[in-house]
Amino acid sequence: MVSQLPAQPAYTTLPDLLADGLDVVFIGINPSLYSVQRGHYFARSTNRFWPALSRSRLSERARHALGVATLGPEHDAALLPHGLGFTDVVKRPTRNVSELGPGELGRCAPKLLARLERYDIRVACFQGLTGYRPFLRYALGKPLGRRGLDPELGAQTERLGSTYLFVVPSPSPANFHFTPADQVAWYDRLAAFLDALG
Repeated sequence: MVSQLPAQPAYTTLPDLLADGLDVVFIGINPSLYSVQRGHYFARSTNRFWPALSRSRLSERARHALGVATLGPEHDAALLPHGLGFTDVVKRPTRNVSELGPGELGRCAPKLLARLERYDIRVACFQGLTGYRPFLRYALGKPLGRRGLDPELGAQTERLGSTYLFVVPSPSPANFHFTPADQVAWYDRLAAFLDALG
């Protein structure tokens, strides 16, 4: 008798949560297998995204409308009517970012550009420079490095039509260069940037 191997889970990916008129679309590098299993963005409890967003001015309106003090992964789709959406540079889930193939971010960046261009969005907010740099190079065709751009956190000079680009630190707990308080401060800066846009 031939023994059968247990079936491997069929991971798909997280759906894009995008719509016209959004204030901010949060752009992750790629979904984790854990998040895909649970069906929500930034689902791992150690990720700093939801705690930082909940403590920031950026989520005030949404928290008030939803009647909650703290947002969590289960609120991701519920934030769409309140101006906040989600997508990723790479839609293929992995256990962690190091499992992405060579050049995968670069190959997927033009697909992200095409998705973003379908919608009227005020700000596309990349969650870390690791996802933004290949987008800048492969989707927008901007040279990087010694003879090109060296992007930093914050508002970017590049735009996608009427959509502004903004980069905050990665909320991953592996990003030890930034504290949870730093993460909150960056979402507050994004809120101030939106206010300045009018």
